[in-house]
Amino acid sequence: MKRRIAILGSTGSIGTQALDVIALNSDKFEVEVLTANNNYETLIQQALTFIPNAVVIGNKENYGFVKDALSSTDIKVYAGNEAVAQIVEMETIDIVLTAMVGYSGLLPTINAIKAKKTIALANKETLVVAGELINELAINNNVPIIPVDSEHSAIFQCLVGEKSPIEKIILTASGGPFRKHTLEELKRVTCADALNHPNWCMGAKITIDSATMMNKGLEVIEAKWLFNLNPNQIEVVVHPQSIVHSLVQFEDGSIKAQMGLPDMRLPIQYALSFPYRIKSDFPRFNFTNYPTLTFEEPDTKRFPNLAFAKNALVRGGNAPCVLNAANEIVVNAFLKEQIGFTQMSEIIEKVIVRSSFISKPTLEDYSLSDTETRALTKNVINEYQS
Repeated sequence: MKRRIAILGSTGSIGTQALDVIALNSDKFEVEVLTANNNYETLIQQALTFIPNAVVIGNKENYGFVKDALSSTDIKVYAGNEAVAQIVEMETIDIVLTAMVGYSGLLPTINAIKAKKTIALANKETLVVAGELINELAINNNVPIIPVDSEHSAIFQCLVGEKSPIEKIILTASGGPFRKHTLEELKRVTCADALNHPNWCMGAKITIDSATMMNKGLEVIEAKWLFNLNPNQIEVVVHPQSIVHSLVQFEDGSIKAQMGLPDMRLPIQYALSFPYRIKSDFPRFNFTNYPTLTFEEPDTKRFPNLAFAKNALVRGGNAPCVLNAANEIVVNAFLKEQIGFTQMSEIIEKVIVRSSFISKPTLEDYSLSDTETRALTKNVINEYQS
């Protein structure tokens, strides 16, 4: 029987690649739901190609365009963030692929878990912001969360069949396009420079996060909740070639690594097909094309975001939520060329210091903390601009 997939964020990088995987395996998967925030034109094209049961456009202003374009089909059309959060409860959905960007993925993921849908998690911010809450919900509802991020998918794959305790995990980072830049050179980095990742094809937000090392910091926090680890069990190494996607070290000292060419379709396909592997025609890795694989320590002086994330993980409570909200705002400001590259980290640090701390937050606390942090971050940005 085909697995019926809901893709939240179908017009983004992960969403479009997931549709590639589904198209290549139409005998195994079918699209049940597609959602997008603003990109109604691409959503319409996707809907006409895959004929899902329903689509949701987050921006209500674009509802009419989508409704008219799909009027000759039986596809149901909804609009608004509330509809995105509710659509995951449809009985006909088997797997919910959460590929939305940022905090917006939290509520739909919570509702999908409550509806007992398998979660293919590409929205790391869900666990960054509310990892303890999400894990408790998943356990209580007996819902598997299968990671889609290449690094967490690598860890997940290394653990399949293992019964031995983890000593530590090693998350690899490409180092981004500015790995060798000095602090002075980083101050002159432009938005166009930062969007040019050397190895991966990703959306704008995650590409900037990769360049600042915030992406790796968020992945450290996500890994804690995915694999039930202590902060001292999570290590980061810079691996510029992006061939070793991550590693697990066991208590006997053995290390397992998952390797392959940097292609997000591989972890997406694995998440959708788990516990099986599907034959693919994706390009194969050839060792002779990579005679040297290198590894080095990350530099948290030039890239302090990684240190901010580790500190937030250790502190706990709403600290990761604050970190995530501040980062979303500064990345957006940088993409609009309102602030400089190194100013993103400077502003985040100021926001962390000024933010209120809640040791045991509820879902409402997370929501309030996110809102307050975004407002505070915008104020700090205004201080820089004035």
